[in-house]
Amino acid sequence: MGVEAHATNERVTGRRWTVRLDPVGRGRSDVRVSCSRPACAAQVLPSAAAGRTAAIGHLKAHLRAGPAPRPSAQCACRAEECHTHIRPAGPRERPMPWRCGGAVVLAVITDREGRWWQVMECCSRCAAAHPTAKVVATAPAAEAAARSDGFRADAAAPTTPGGTAPPGGTVLPGGPAATTPTFSAAGPHFSHSATATAAGTAVPQQASVPRSDHRSDPRSAPRSARPPRRRPPRGRIAQRLVPHDLRPVALRDELTELGELFRAYQARTEPDLAMLADLHARKAEAFHAWAEATADTGLRLDARRAEQAAATARLQHLHRIGQAPDGEGPAVARLLTAPAQWNHARSVLAHVAETAPLPGAEARLLVVMVTLRTAQSGVGNLVGQDIKGLPLSDPEQLVGQLVESGWLGISGTVEELIASRPENPTQITVPSLTPDEDDPGPFTFGRKLRPKLSGWAQRVVGEKKLRKGKTEAGVRLLALALATGSDGEGRLGPGGEGIGVDTLSSWCAVDPGDLPALVDRLTAADWLAEAEATDTHLTGKLTERVLPLGCPLT
Repeated sequence: MGVEAHATNERVTGRRWTVRLDPVGRGRSDVRVSCSRPACAAQVLPSAAAGRTAAIGHLKAHLRAGPAPRPSAQCACRAEECHTHIRPAGPRERPMPWRCGGAVVLAVITDREGRWWQVMECCSRCAAAHPTAKVVATAPAAEAAARSDGFRADAAAPTTPGGTAPPGGTVLPGGPAATTPTFSAAGPHFSHSATATAAGTAVPQQASVPRSDHRSDPRSAPRSARPPRRRPPRGRIAQRLVPHDLRPVALRDELTELGELFRAYQARTEPDLAMLADLHARKAEAFHAWAEATADTGLRLDARRAEQAAATARLQHLHRIGQAPDGEGPAVARLLTAPAQWNHARSVLAHVAETAPLPGAEARLLVVMVTLRTAQSGVGNLVGQDIKGLPLSDPEQLVGQLVESGWLGISGTVEELIASRPENPTQITVPSLTPDEDDPGPFTFGRKLRPKLSGWAQRVVGEKKLRKGKTEAGVRLLALALATGSDGEGRLGPGGEGIGVDTLSSWCAVDPGDLPALVDRLTAADWLAEAEATDTHLTGKLTERVLPLGCPLT
């Protein structure tokens, strides 16, 4: 008893640390990545995707640089009264005060939303009790076995015939002393399934005990000579383990295969919405069958969610390829194809309406185009044709006013900017759009989407009939507003109820009384049909000719 108490006092508490992903503030897209280790400073990333990538990379760096799990460590979760520690001892099991069962492992536990990752040094039974745990390294198996019965053998340490006890070793009956396995230089790594031993861990062969009465009876053969009984690998799908005894077997195999296909899809570099829709449809059918076999209400709910996900993915795929769902008319091949792109276009226009440095429709139009050129990094290129192609009465003076206000910075003079050509563009900067450590900027879209948004605005503003009709800046701004304020059929406002006159006049930087004249110009240019302007709302619909330029309200 004294030996066991002494051994327990010598044990150390298992390591534990957490990497978290938290929002920086309400209404902001940037996130903060923090680590509970004292030496790790917090990081601020521009988006949740970038923060999740940085958090996982930080965690992997700790796992590669840190030591392997220690065989003598106590469970890190014991301090929180883990339910696997407080259980009655079995008739043949003598409970230890420092572990539940199995070898000491290094496990990574995460939440389903991907907001935190926790590394914990614990026994394998505690790791198995967590549904999201991934075992990344395992202590040597021989060392774990020696912990349960080696204290008494080390106290006596007799030398048996044919074997000697080296320092720190345990003498096995009838054979030489067992040696302690060692870890390779490679650090722990992530895996989809928890294995009995981590990569780089050597497991010694057990010494067989000779018996005198096992001559030809296979039942009396040594235990080590019999092939070990192994359960088939358990499948995992949607954070659920597929039971070994699930029947029919074809359903069990289908669920296992679907889990593997979903993980393979997540590892793809490019999305395939048609494939994703088929996977969700198969998952819905399999989960319905699983729910019927087990009478589990949660599985029925998951099946319905899978059906909805399949329908959404299939609709998005049809929108991308320009086709219509079954039973509907021909789809519009839009310049901006996805709802996320439409929302980003609206966010740019809303930002310009709030932060435009100069009054007037011409200044507002120039600020829109320059913002789209520099939205990602605050830096971009302009040539003279980009400015002279806009309906501006005095472009040189207007650019000079933007420079004097501090909103725009140019490399050179205004005259050089107006005279620049495509082979020698002028670099421009917008300080309010330049991201830094404290402010990632007002926009969250990536580098690939910025030129698409800029090209879309250029197509709207420079549309053929608007350009030939020599429409002024207010008309072009109204065209942008209506393109982003109509539904999928081109009707203005949500559900075709129209757009507020005050909202349109504020965006176009004109008086409400001047708005009917702008509407007439758009109607003459075959942009609007059935237009009717009242004191409060403008109703109507975009013509079929300009529907591809629209960003439907969702």
